[in-house]
Amino acid sequence: MTPMIDIVFQLLIFFLLTFRIVSMEGDFNIKMPRAANPTVQPIMLPMVVRLEANARGDVAAISLNDTRFTSYEALRNHIVGMLGTDAEMRESAEVEFDCDYHLRYEETVRAVTAVSGYIGDDGKPVTLVEKIRFKQTAEPNG
Repeated sequence: MTPMIDIVFQLLIFFLLTFRIVSMEGDFNIKMPRAANPTVQPIMLPMVVRLEANARGDVAAISLNDTRFTSYEALRNHIVGMLGTDAEMRESAEVEFDCDYHLRYEETVRAVTAVSGYIGDDGKPVTLVEKIRFKQTAEPNG
C-alpha cells in the first residue's frame, strides 16, 4: 500500500509542476474608429421614443425626444428625415423605447415597426434603425 501512495504523490507533484496557467483569449466584437476623416458625422445620441397609454392600453401619445407625433407614420417620416440616406448614420442610430406599463403589446410592435424600417417604392425593404432597446420601468404601485 505504501508504494502506491508514494506513486500517487509523485504523479500529483509532477502534474502540479508541469501545469501551466494560460490566460483566456477574449473574442471581443470591437468596432475601432476609422482614421481621421474631415467629413465625420456627429455621433448620434440614442433617440428616446415615449409611448403613453390610455386606460384601455391603447397609445395615447407618441413622442421622440420631446417632439410629439399623431401617428406612427409621422414618427417614421421624422426619423427618415433625420437619418437621410447615409448608411453610416442609419447604422449608428439607436432608439430606446420608454413605454407605459399598461400599454398593449400590439402598440409596442407597431412602434418598433415604424422605427425599424419600411417597404420602399421599389418593393424592397429599407432599414432605418437596427439598434433598439427598451427602458426598464417598474410596475406602478396600486
